[in-house]
Amino acid sequence: MPVVELDEFASSSRSKRLIGLDLGSKTIGIALSDAGQMIATPMETIRRTKFAKDALRLQEICTEHDIGGIVLGMPFNMDGSEGPRVQSTRAFVRNLEQKLDLPYLFWDERLTTVAAERAMLEADLSRKKRAARIDATAAGLILQGVLDRMRSL
Repeated sequence: MPVVELDEFASSSRSKRLIGLDLGSKTIGIALSDAGQMIATPMETIRRTKFAKDALRLQEICTEHDIGGIVLGMPFNMDGSEGPRVQSTRAFVRNLEQKLDLPYLFWDERLTTVAAERAMLEADLSRKKRAARIDATAAGLILQGVLDRMRSL
């Protein structure tokens, strides 16, 4: 299934869990929604290796949790322009579409990692724990933004 707009994404994935991805060059942060699409919870961070292995793990998660759609953070530049990381994210989705026939939604992720770091600092997590959880927490913030927006449609 292709990348869709928010309203189509909301209607095509209704009553199913969603996953949010924070796609980095070395890791993929993963968050999972509840079936009611109210709350996003950081799930795990996978260390990127080869695309086939990364895609296999995502397929396992989607099957195990009956996923209805995938939200990907789009790393736009602060001025809104597209840089090389945006192109990399688009390429990742083009490849993933061949393996997972789900609706995909791009969501502006500017400052989500900063917000995730701030929240973990406020929770007084150690540097080691923050490093282990930052990507999944950022994915949770991306997914929660989509869930909140979908409720207002």
